[in-house]
Amino acid sequence: MLVFRPPTLGSMTVTAPAPFSEVTRSESSLRTFLHGLPGVDAVGADARAAMLGTRSIKTTSKAWALDLAIRMVDLTTLEGQDTPAKVRALAAKARRPDPADPGCPSVAALCVYPDMVPAAVAALAGSGVHVASVATAFPSGRASTAVKLADVRDAVAGGADEIDMVIDRGAFLSGRYAQVHDEIVATRAACGSAHLKVILETGELGTYDNVRRASWLAMLAGADFVKTSTGKVSPASTLPVTLVMLEACRDFRDATGRQVGMKSAGGIRTSKDAIKYLVLVNETAGDDWLDPAWFRFGASSLLNDLLMQRQTMASGQYSGPDYVTLD
Repeated sequence: MLVFRPPTLGSMTVTAPAPFSEVTRSESSLRTFLHGLPGVDAVGADARAAMLGTRSIKTTSKAWALDLAIRMVDLTTLEGQDTPAKVRALAAKARRPDPADPGCPSVAALCVYPDMVPAAVAALAGSGVHVASVATAFPSGRASTAVKLADVRDAVAGGADEIDMVIDRGAFLSGRYAQVHDEIVATRAACGSAHLKVILETGELGTYDNVRRASWLAMLAGADFVKTSTGKVSPASTLPVTLVMLEACRDFRDATGRQVGMKSAGGIRTSKDAIKYLVLVNETAGDDWLDPAWFRFGASSLLNDLLMQRQTMASGQYSGPDYVTLD
């Protein structure tokens, strides 16, 4: 198991009306609460993320971290050229990432477009690997609420047990917080028993303060996870943004008693990057979040590098891309 230095940052003090339903009852109460959250020290966030990114994890701790990272991967294909055959191939990889090693764990989920959900469900039946689907006019979010909810219901009807929605960034940046909140609430209802991941698209939010506000807004509206990005906008996930969102998850649990998961997606391609994120999770939110139920990587290429590093550690010899499948 990984051995990290204990978290050193104290919890942010959040003063909020009780119950929290009072916060969300109007546009003005939402604005008052969200703009009353403590501001983010941008320089401090950048510096702390950079410092945590220098941690060195070796030997058995590294092996444990690689397996944990594999278990946290949402293996993703979100391309216009996706086919049922491609989804079935990825599903086989999601179940058995390294066919030569039965001890290699499965990934957390396979993430696809709504029309590919039935193929993924059929291919993953009985595996324990979740089927996730993007929805709500992903990645732009530019559609009516009725169309977005129909998108969600279609994915759930196809068998998806996780939904990754995008918020209306235009509404958020215009200060129409109640509109964003109500759309998340409606999406949460349309999900039924499926888990809801709310994508903030942090590369479009502009400031860390906005990232913190959007995280709290999503959690107040019932998100099961908050997620950095679609992977279609640059910058996507970064360590400082993830730090701010993890602080929000930690402080939300302290204030409400409800734990919300976190997903970092886009631009995380190497094992070294993944381990930096695991250190950040432990040091910021705590080891409660070091579990696929509470932290995920949204990635397409990360899994191959994790497998190569895992094979290298097991054999003592460099394992190159010829030893993993091309997706």
